[in-house]
Amino acid sequence: MTLFREIYSLLFTLFLLIVASLGYVQFTETQDFLTKQMESDLNNASNSLGLMLVPALETGDTAAAETLVNVIFEGGYYQNIKLTWLVDGKQQEWHNSIRIEDTPQWFLDLHLFDTIKKESTITSGWLQLAKLEITAHPGFGYHELWRIISNTLIAFSLLFLVAILFARIGLGWILKPLHTISDHARDVARRQFSPDMPLPRTSELKEVVQAFNSMSAQLKQVFDSLDDEIATLRKKTLVDQVSGLPNRQYMVSRLNGWLNEPSNGALFLARLDCLEEIHNRYGYQIRDETIRLMSIQFKAQLDDIAPSLIARISAVEFAFLVTNVEYEKLNKYLETLIRTINQEITKADCKPNEHYAIGIAERIELTTVTDIMAQADNALQNALQNNKVYQWHSIHEQQIFTREQWRAKLNSAINDKQFQFRWQPVLRTDTGAISQRELYCQLQLGDKLVHAGQFMPYVDLLSLGSQLDKCLIQALGEHDVFAHNPEPVAINLTLESIISPQFHAWLDEFLRTSAHTKHICFEIPELGVFSDADACQTLCDIIRKHGAKFGIDHFGRQFGSMSYLQKLRPNYVKLDQSFAYYDEHQQNSELCRALINVAKGLDIEVIVTGIQEKIQLERFAELRIDAYQGYIAPPIQLELDAAEDMYANTVNNG
Repeated sequence: MTLFREIYSLLFTLFLLIVASLGYVQFTETQDFLTKQMESDLNNASNSLGLMLVPALETGDTAAAETLVNVIFEGGYYQNIKLTWLVDGKQQEWHNSIRIEDTPQWFLDLHLFDTIKKESTITSGWLQLAKLEITAHPGFGYHELWRIISNTLIAFSLLFLVAILFARIGLGWILKPLHTISDHARDVARRQFSPDMPLPRTSELKEVVQAFNSMSAQLKQVFDSLDDEIATLRKKTLVDQVSGLPNRQYMVSRLNGWLNEPSNGALFLARLDCLEEIHNRYGYQIRDETIRLMSIQFKAQLDDIAPSLIARISAVEFAFLVTNVEYEKLNKYLETLIRTINQEITKADCKPNEHYAIGIAERIELTTVTDIMAQADNALQNALQNNKVYQWHSIHEQQIFTREQWRAKLNSAINDKQFQFRWQPVLRTDTGAISQRELYCQLQLGDKLVHAGQFMPYVDLLSLGSQLDKCLIQALGEHDVFAHNPEPVAINLTLESIISPQFHAWLDEFLRTSAHTKHICFEIPELGVFSDADACQTLCDIIRKHGAKFGIDHFGRQFGSMSYLQKLRPNYVKLDQSFAYYDEHQQNSELCRALINVAKGLDIEVIVTGIQEKIQLERFAELRIDAYQGYIAPPIQLELDAAEDMYANTVNNG
């Protein structure tokens, strides 16, 4: 029971007791008063009748005596009169049946009034004429008592209702700060820290609000400090202090993650020997300032061409990881990189296109980190030996299809739902049970099966992301994958779907008509959160409204604040695959621990990805992760027709 109801019930009970007490006092006082009034009336009637009967008794006129008694009966509440003539002992007795109006019978049956009698002797001088006995009828008492009690109850009832109404309104106003505290407490429980509550007028409640505001501020400070700790650890562990760019360790970990994801692109290695020349000529301070300014220009100029990761991996070497782009875009990226380097080294009096070289290695199937780093380095060394500005690792292979061919084939595949599916289990760390299954798609083009790494860059390039997501979700729904699978199915959403209002409206309608939303999970890449936080919030609200779940994929990849977790409140986060490849250096462990603590502190499940071997999993044993995923439990083929048949058989057998 709420505090409001407890206080309200207490006031209700106290008021009821007061009303009952007042009613009882009023009842007994009225009863006593009416009893005395009837006794007084009986005395007056006995004296009056005795005086009126003297002449009739002296003359022995029986008829006159009877007439006088009838007059008395008609004028009052009397049920019996007995007259005994003392001269001859003759008795006369009169009975009067009085019907009491407007008084219920059950009230009369309570016998609240005792029988009242009055005996007197009628005399004439010293001569005793007769004895008179009058018995009062209690009808007057019952009638008056019922009328008074009824009016009192009506008045008390009206007063009671008015008092209860005012008590409810008054308590609601007085206890309003407690409702605010309750709402604030729920927000704090969800780790959502709203502004301080205003102080109420009531001194006791003011102290409670002050204490709660202080507690909320301290908790917020704790979570802010965790966010600051992550930023500090990232800066120490993953950021080059001179350039402000990610370091070699972060680049290698991202390469591992990238090569285990469906994607394409290339790795650029740039060796800038001109920086040593600047160092020898002007000193390390000018060299470091040149590196810092050059890094700023890299990010400003190259991010407009294609999404990329730029890192400083040694004193004079930079690495550029360009993902999800086609060959033409890689060429444009290279041209912009060369132009930016020339602009910056010219400012330091170095000649353009001299004392630096660039090696490029494109990603191919089954490439490892060691392979692509070696290929890029070989291309770089060849460029240096041959006095070239840049060198590709090998002649660019012809693409499977041109852009327009990809457009036609992807549109046809989406319309005809020519996709095949694989799914990978996510396993609980405590029991080994399957927590969910993450879905992957492949495209069937004739007799050729194309994996996501080959067609997803063109899906993004041709703005087909939301259409693809709709197609995949509909296909899964039509084949009852959500219905028959006991574990939730996780679906990765593209960036286009995350920011598209049309997709939001479509998903809202799909989930509204779906009967199995509890078995659907949507995964949002962390990049999508930082790209458009408002659109992401809208999408998450739609998913949560219909009972589906969502998680943040590639958690910890982006260099930004983790405060978005408090706003979005995802069901789970998936640590970026790069964390699975960190060594056992203490700062790396502390960074993982801090990221996990932020999520766990918000009651969000943590799933680590990219686990290939048990030795990797053991590295996370002390970090309280909830589940893990990787090729330690590889994906398996999902046959939609078989899934549909399985569901149909389950229904029929049921």
